Formats: sequence, structure tokens, C-alpha cells
Amino acid sequence: MTNRNVWAVLTLVVVSLMSFSPTRAADEDAQAVTATLGKFHDALNVLFTGDAAPMKAVWSHADDVTYMGPSGAMQVGWAQIEPYWDKQAARKLGGKVVAADVHITASPQLAVAQYHEKGENIIDGKPQPVLIRTTTIFRKENGQWKVIGHHTDTLAYLQK
Repeated sequence: MTNRNVWAVLTLVVVSLMSFSPTRAADEDAQAVTATLGKFHDALNVLFTGDAAPMKAVWSHADDVTYMGPSGAMQVGWAQIEPYWDKQAARKLGGKVVAADVHITASPQLAVAQYHEKGENIIDGKPQPVLIRTTTIFRKENGQWKVIGHHTDTLAYLQK
């Protein structure tokens, strides 16, 4: 290899390294996780109307997923979580919940969102406030971010 070729290769390597930005990649992952968190809350609000399908779509269907929601129960693995979403949909809680004060930390394969869920459910015809601390964990599977963990404070009106 001639000196000219060595310099050409080195120049290409340097230019390639300069164009890669770990910060930009992390920002892109955080943006994608933010979008998935939005889909999760859209699905949660649809769940309150009685339809569990959108919620099932945002979750990983792996055996290592966990759900520790406002009822205080814990489900481990998709085999436990999927029927739980059906049970929750059947309750038709009504109302709406949004994510607020969101902080996301993302890597290329895993991400964590910590935030407050704010809104209300309707229990026996009466609005019940929702203001709970929440952590949702995501994993990139086949190029898509999926929920693999969701943990919230409890809500007294959901504990049974």
C-alpha cells in the first residue's frame, strides 16, 4: 500500500469517526423511547375503555418482563401479564392518565423512563385522582422499543 493510499484510508477512518456521535445516537434512542412511552399511555387510555389490544402491542412478550402496577400485585413474564391486561380492560375504569415530568435515560438496547402519571379513573361513577410515581423500562427488540417493566405507586381504590 502506498503512502497516498494509507493517508486516504486514515482520512476516511477519521471522517467516519467524526460523523459518529454517541450523543446523537443516545438522543435518537431517547426520542424513540419517548414516542414508545406515548404509545404506552395512549394504549393505557384505550384500555380504560375496555380494549387491551393496543397495550399488548407495546409490550415485549418475553418471559422476563414484569408489571407492578397501582393495584400492588406483581406479574412476571408475558404469560402472567397478558391476561392481567385483559382483566384490567374488562373493568372499564374510564378516565385518562398522562405522563408528566418525564426523565428518560437511554442506551442502544435499554432505556428507563421515570415520571409521574397524572389524571383520573372513574370508580362507581365518581372521578378518582391518579397521581403516582412511575418507572417504565424498555428494551429494543427487532429494532423496536418494547416495554419490559412497569412499576408504579399503589392506588388505594385499585387494591383488593
